[in-house]
Amino acid sequence: QLKVVESGGGLVQPGGSLRLSCAASGFNADYWTIGWFRQAPGKEREGVSCLSGTNGGRNSADSNYADSVKGRFIISRDNARNTVYLQMADLKPEDTAVYYCAANPTVYLYSLCDLDPENDQYDYWGQGTQVTVSS
Repeated sequence: QLKVVESGGGLVQPGGSLRLSCAASGFNADYWTIGWFRQAPGKEREGVSCLSGTNGGRNSADSNYADSVKGRFIISRDNARNTVYLQMADLKPEDTAVYYCAANPTVYLYSLCDLDPENDQYDYWGQGTQVTVSS
């Protein structure tokens, strides 16, 4: 059974940091694009970051970020743990949301991976992890 499970959310003060994890099972995450999305109360789900698969090292792992998180968030993958991380720094109250990761089998060779949460190629979604930024 293919699935992804998020963890690492919590309460943090403005300016603080958190690292979210997206653990994949039932498939090799190195061959898939993994996206991070978030949804704040009363708002639509939005794309945060994504990391394309490398197809077993044949391609480069390109990342894409929403403008609102560029320079503050970093996405990375640990193939040994089959896990994708989202390192979040300089967190702001507007980063408060439920964060989801999702897996997409698309191989992005000529463009950056897609941050559109409506992209139906994001087949497998986790249950989400709450991030609250507040003093």
